[in-house]
Amino acid sequence: MTPADAEAYREVIQTALAFLGTPYRNGGSDPSGFDCSGFVQYVFAQHGTPLPREVRTQYQEGQTIDLDAVKPGDLVFFETVSRGASHVGIALGNGRFVHAPSSRGVVRVEPYTASYWARRFVGARRIGETAQAPSRGSFPGTIRFSGTHSQK
Repeated sequence: MTPADAEAYREVIQTALAFLGTPYRNGGSDPSGFDCSGFVQYVFAQHGTPLPREVRTQYQEGQTIDLDAVKPGDLVFFETVSRGASHVGIALGNGRFVHAPSSRGVVRVEPYTASYWARRFVGARRIGETAQAPSRGSFPGTIRFSGTHSQK
C-alpha cells in the first residue's frame, strides 16, 4: 500500500466514523438510517467508489485477504442471519470494525476479535487494490477515493 493509498483509506474511515450513532434501518442506505451493506456502500460512494448494495455481492468485490492481513479500510464479512456472508463492516485496525448492526440499533465500533464476531467471520476483502501495487499512487480501474461527505 502506497502512502496515497493509506491516506485514501484514512479518509474512508473518517467518513465511516462520522456516522457513529446513526440509527439502524433495515434497507437503509443514507444518513437517516443504515443497514450494514447500505452503510458500507454509502461510505465508499462518498469517495467515488461504487459498491453493490447487497452483502453477498459486496463479498465478491476487491481482493480476498486473510484475517491476519486485514488493514484499516478493508471490508470484513460475517455469517449472521443466513449461510455465507450476511453482515459486513469496515476494518479500523487493532481488531476493530465499524458497522451498522441491527442489535442496539446504531452504527458503532466493535472488536471483530470478540467471540461473537470471531466465530462468525467468513472473510475479508480489500477494495481498490490489486495484488500488484497500483502505479502513480492511485487505485486501478474505476476505483477512486476523493471527495467529501455531508451528514444530515
